Amino acid sequence: MRKPSRRSFLAGLGAAGAVGTAGCLGFELQSGTQEPPLVEDRPDAVYVPTHTEGMAMAGMASDGGYSCALTYNFPHRFWTITNNDTTQVKVGQNDALHLMPIVWHSETGIVPSDVNPQVDLTRNGESVISGLNPWAMISQNMGFHFGDNVELPQQGEYDVTVSVGEGGSRRTGALTETGAAEFEFTLDYQRSELRDIPFNQIEESRQGSRGAVEPMEMEMVPIRRAPAVDDLPGTGHGTTESGDAVLAVQRLDDATAFGGDDDQQYLAVSPRTPYNRFPLPGMSLSATLTRDGETAFDDYLYEWLDADLGVHYGAVVDGVETGDELAISVDTPPQLARHEGYETAFLNMPEATLTL
Repeated sequence: MRKPSRRSFLAGLGAAGAVGTAGCLGFELQSGTQEPPLVEDRPDAVYVPTHTEGMAMAGMASDGGYSCALTYNFPHRFWTITNNDTTQVKVGQNDALHLMPIVWHSETGIVPSDVNPQVDLTRNGESVISGLNPWAMISQNMGFHFGDNVELPQQGEYDVTVSVGEGGSRRTGALTETGAAEFEFTLDYQRSELRDIPFNQIEESRQGSRGAVEPMEMEMVPIRRAPAVDDLPGTGHGTTESGDAVLAVQRLDDATAFGGDDDQQYLAVSPRTPYNRFPLPGMSLSATLTRDGETAFDDYLYEWLDADLGVHYGAVVDGVETGDELAISVDTPPQLARHEGYETAFLNMPEATLTL
């Protein structure tokens, strides 16, 4: 297990993301948040948020086939989701920072959606936070990650342990070879250094308009996007949309990696956000394949992790033919907490159809 590196600050803005900002704001942390008010008339879609944020990194470590970066920034609002309903989590009076343990598969760069990091913090040998399970969430800066606002009793150094359990059974290739992992860090919490993290307010004329800011640029930590449609393996059958999510449909002619036989086919659906192409785990999908008026397939699509397809949903089928009609039902939208700009999207997701 590698020891963490020294703390570093990450700007948190891609080249295009810095365009049209209204400047860096001083950030006061003693009494909560300085986030601008939310746009009142937000679309039921992905929209440009009021601001962008950078982050700091306490260090990186590797273990069990995974890498982990312990990152953080100032506490901020986000929304949790239960089925189709969202609940805003406001910054608490005693929240110290927003803690984000970023775990990825070292070989493929995949951020696994089937393991939830657990975080424990101690100070001078005494437990401060035990068994914290950060929210699985999505933001326009970082894509899919885990994070939560946390309270710390005082400034100073904390020993942090991040642990992940065994991965799920729906993985392929090198992703199946990982085990449980544990990472150790030292977090030096100083309010003065949090105030140095970039916080950029976006021009009011852009706030709330359909679109997205660009992701962070980080050399050491992957910001995982879904593969471009043209880069997906197998035969492409086009894209369709539901609830502002883009659904790319692929067919692989050998289903052995996904529990089938080499004479069966694998039907894969890769949901992703518009603009930034972030994958959308945590969904429940089903599909119906109709051929000449007869049902050829009608079942769930299960979430899988694959180095080439990324986080996606799929099923083994006995055949896919040109002209088949595919109907994709979103039984449950992505059960991901949302940062600003995503909290109104991917909620009401009607059936999507496509002629293959």
